[in-house]
Amino acid sequence: MAPLSTRPRSRTRRSVVLLASVLLPLPVLGGCGGGDGDDDRAAVPRDIAPLPPAETAGKGTLNWAVDALPGTLNAFQADADDATERVAGAVLPALFTLDERGRPQRDADFLTSAEVVQREPRQVVVYKLNPKAAWSDGRALGAPDFEAQWKALRGQDSAYWTARNAGYDRIDRVERGADAHEVKVTFAKPYADWAALFTPLYPKSVMGNGNAFNDGARNDLKIVAGPFKVGARDNKEGTLTLERNPKWWGDRARLDKLVLRAVPRGERGDALAKGLLDLADITPTDAARIDLANKPPKKDTAASKGKPALDDQPRDAATAGLRKVTVRKSLEPAYTQLALNGSTGPLADERVRKAVARAIDRKTLAESVLTPLGLPADPLGSHVLLAGQDGYQDNSGAIGGKDPQAARSLLADAGWREKGAGRGTKASGKPADAAGKDGADKKEDPKSDRDGGKAAPAAPPRIKDGKKLTLRFVVPDGAGTEPLRGVADRIARQLAAIGVGTKIMKVDGGSYFKDHIAAGDYDMALYSWPATAFPATDARPVFAKPQPAADGSLLVEQNYTRVGTDQIDQLFDQASTELDADASRDLIARADARIWAAAGSIPLYQRPELTGVRKTVVNAGAFGLATPRYQDLGFRGQAAG
Repeated sequence: MAPLSTRPRSRTRRSVVLLASVLLPLPVLGGCGGGDGDDDRAAVPRDIAPLPPAETAGKGTLNWAVDALPGTLNAFQADADDATERVAGAVLPALFTLDERGRPQRDADFLTSAEVVQREPRQVVVYKLNPKAAWSDGRALGAPDFEAQWKALRGQDSAYWTARNAGYDRIDRVERGADAHEVKVTFAKPYADWAALFTPLYPKSVMGNGNAFNDGARNDLKIVAGPFKVGARDNKEGTLTLERNPKWWGDRARLDKLVLRAVPRGERGDALAKGLLDLADITPTDAARIDLANKPPKKDTAASKGKPALDDQPRDAATAGLRKVTVRKSLEPAYTQLALNGSTGPLADERVRKAVARAIDRKTLAESVLTPLGLPADPLGSHVLLAGQDGYQDNSGAIGGKDPQAARSLLADAGWREKGAGRGTKASGKPADAAGKDGADKKEDPKSDRDGGKAAPAAPPRIKDGKKLTLRFVVPDGAGTEPLRGVADRIARQLAAIGVGTKIMKVDGGSYFKDHIAAGDYDMALYSWPATAFPATDARPVFAKPQPAADGSLLVEQNYTRVGTDQIDQLFDQASTELDADASRDLIARADARIWAAAGSIPLYQRPELTGVRKTVVNAGAFGLATPRYQDLGFRGQAAG
């Protein structure tokens, strides 16, 4: 698992791969710690222009933008990506999908029931399959498919190039139940997140041997069981076509074809205007273009003098095209965080990390990104759950909210002392040492980072052993990264107010994760993690305590801040084996509080989800925490395409 980009639409697990755009944002808390107990804030609703499927056109081709065509159609391989997940969601069984609050819900097209029927001496789960559920070759879904997937993913056979085995490694056996439509799964060790397993479910022909798993499903899936099937792929045009599956037993797909079209994010606004796309995740810049194109023209008083009113003046083709598009908005099931590398440099000292956390104003940062988009701007209070999910609570009180004086005391306790009082602010009012060489020419925004209505002035630099406290702040460069860099600039100014300098380093977005985040070549960085319906399993590797390897290096799993504790690991382990849902959530909340206290990562805000959608498209757009229902995607009235 690694940071996500666009949303992995199966919505049942964190993505297992990095997608570059995850690192790009579209880029009472008030920055202070929350209280105990569950937070009752509702999830921001999805925005999909709902329409009963029977009232849609029932035909047509919908073009949906992806970053790139899938490198594999096997979602359990390391090179799977968001497009892989999208294909899997449309053509393969998903035993559980997520509702608007991110809660797993049984999919009746595949399951009539699924429940834990025994806890002692071993956990047993019985799946009762929909008798109509069948693969496109006519064979019914059954225990052979479940057993093949378990054996492929349990991590005991090196012939399978798998990206993860969490959960599958806890299964003792898979067998047929009372009849051919019942599957019995017995666990060797209790597993709270059992509903995460077998989604997507692949046929035994894919999971049955290493060659089929590794290469057979890379470019095609000949056997499917969903509302769509895999059609033609055109690498030159950058398209993968999914066609209506005539052997689907559920509600008929409302589209003839669903085309995944590879279009870079910087080009999607123009592609929507030209009619090449019907649905696309877009940047705030393109969202603003679409909103502007759809604003009614202002009345021109010159019309009364014999001149044409603005209503009568011609608009360019791009503007005319964008008037056929609207912006749908929600919040992604993902959050942007400030990552603090605790393995080296000044941030190896927990007191310095805590000082950084106490210096920044998370409320202001959230508002800077979300308020201009008309979205709720509450800072996130959890590393493992989002507002609206069951068990979400604000645990940031474990470290405390914005308190510059507390931050200064922490730095002093760590040996970082002020020096050169009175040199903190240049004549221009721009904080000295706020952004190092790379930020020296940036203008101060007097409206941001308010402290008593004014931007906080820079403090004298902190010195220890003759060296200034300066942190390397790595941010991605490239199209669509401007909002993220804006957040970085604000953080730099907030840190300057306590005497912490930052050197903002803009690096190529394509190498940002591999060469800097994963490699640990940074002091501070901004990147995002997807949320999950199963945090006991999926959050653990993100926050696991790094372990020394034989060669002296650190094994970090997905903990790219390199900050962890034995207690955090133990709490996640306990939560993953606790079958009582309330008790498991309590353990997860306790783990989250300890993650806050360790100050390796500081959640800032839930990422905005902006989707450009042709106005005739229904049941699609900004899905929020929910799984798309692919068979319902369609057009209003007469279908296009």
